[in-house]
Amino acid sequence: MARATVPRRLGERLCWRTARLTRREDESSLARTLVLDVPGWPGHQAGQHVDVRLTAEDGYSTQRSYSVASAPDGETVELTVQRTDDGEVSPYLTDELTVGDLVELRGPVGGWFVWRPEQKEPVFLLAGGSGLVPLMAMIRMRRAVGSRTPFRLIYSARSPETQLFTSELRRGDPGLDTTYVYTRSSPPQWPRPAGRIDASVVSGGGWPPDFEPTCYVCGSTDFVETAAGLLVALGHHPGRVRTERFG
Repeated sequence: MARATVPRRLGERLCWRTARLTRREDESSLARTLVLDVPGWPGHQAGQHVDVRLTAEDGYSTQRSYSVASAPDGETVELTVQRTDDGEVSPYLTDELTVGDLVELRGPVGGWFVWRPEQKEPVFLLAGGSGLVPLMAMIRMRRAVGSRTPFRLIYSARSPETQLFTSELRRGDPGLDTTYVYTRSSPPQWPRPAGRIDASVVSGGGWPPDFEPTCYVCGSTDFVETAAGLLVALGHHPGRVRTERFG
């Protein structure tokens, strides 16, 4: 019987690799960035994700998908994981995994929700909570290659305590404009009361439709549906709206 041949690069992405934690950093009260060394890593694109597998001593195994936070950098992969109290994997990754420990990775996965440096059209990023992670990889990739493609980011977080990459975003990159929205509590004297994004936020913080930006929306299902709906209602072509959701 003839067998279908798996292309070499696809086969590389489908295999499990052992990754070693080399550094961990606090990103917020709930999130940690895990810096992993992954020998033989085939490389990734900004916006892709990986599968993470944990196996207990008794053989029980479970896996979850996490977006890559870092721009491509050899055999280093950064994952920013937000802890969920009822989660099976995230509490271990954020609270128990220590430098030198091993996990298994498979990937990278995904080819639609990516930004490539050769794209020249403006980029409009809309992130809800930890949905910022793959969009941060795009921002870092832009910086790493010296791209002058203009980016605009709207970032919705519950509160200042839960937002991610605070110092890096506030440091600012030329050509990157960021608008913050807080849904539960905002900083003192913040100009906008706490609340969800709406049409005024999207139109004020983003690109007008006639600029034909590519829009990347990532967050919870509710956030993605709301943000994508606002974009289309404001006149952005649905084919230019790319979405990624979790939960």
